[in-house]
Amino acid sequence: MMMILFGWLGFLGFLFAYLFFRENIPIKVNVFKNIDFLSLILFLPNMHFWTASLGKGSIIFFGLMMFAYAIKYPGKRLIRLILAGAVIYFVRPHVLLFVGFGTLLGYMSGREKIAFWKKLLVYIGMIGGLVLAQEQILAMAGMQNTDNFVENFENFSEDRADDLSKSGSGVDMTSYPLPIKLFTFWFRPLFLDAPGVLGLIVSIENFIYLLLFVKILNKRFWKFIKKSPITVKMSATVFFTSSLALVFVMSNLGIIMRQKSQVMYFLFFVIYYFLAEEKYKKIVKIKKLRNLQAKEEQLITT
Repeated sequence: MMMILFGWLGFLGFLFAYLFFRENIPIKVNVFKNIDFLSLILFLPNMHFWTASLGKGSIIFFGLMMFAYAIKYPGKRLIRLILAGAVIYFVRPHVLLFVGFGTLLGYMSGREKIAFWKKLLVYIGMIGGLVLAQEQILAMAGMQNTDNFVENFENFSEDRADDLSKSGSGVDMTSYPLPIKLFTFWFRPLFLDAPGVLGLIVSIENFIYLLLFVKILNKRFWKFIKKSPITVKMSATVFFTSSLALVFVMSNLGIIMRQKSQVMYFLFFVIYYFLAEEKYKKIVKIKKLRNLQAKEEQLITT
């Protein structure tokens, strides 16, 4: 019975993920020649494995995706927004910190023109929620009464990473430079270091992540992200800040496979939005060229 409940929450998480993507990105995008982007990312096996299991994974995924869906219209979807925030807070308080920071950054720098009262509502809600949750967030790392936050966080990260690296699938990332730590969190295991059969399946999935990620490694993406809407900047911030925090405490490939399933859909959203905007620009350009050709033909015939 409990497995059914947790599986149902995971399913609802994917339902909200679909609504979040489709509502913000109405354009269909194909990758790898003829594979629908949205269908591909919604049926990744590793994502369904962890979000249907008996544990926090399905609950936090449900909360994050419902929050992402509700934040587009916070006034109309206030109940869903509060419920999602409560779920995230009670399951993983530190994740609420990343989500709140991403939301605030998105509303401050997004390209949309939003009424002041709506921005004020979001600011008060997010800042108030973070203030209320700060003790819980700091308590997770035993830093609620600390005088030196940076030093205590470094000690906590080292101890946590050391504990996780002692298992069979442990990876000692303490000496890795930051880019390699992020690469490990996002794209490993990758075939050669795959722990067992499940690791090989996840390696194929990670390779797909890597191929999708490569699509945004160009100058056009940086121009796009500067002028991107609220949802894109929020997703990018949540993904990057969560990854940045987790790489300092994750040294076990098994834990990494489970933890990153919470945040990868925010990266997928950013990639999907970028590819959709690129496709839209091409469509507009082609229409303009056809209109010019039609006008030229009319002038010639007259």
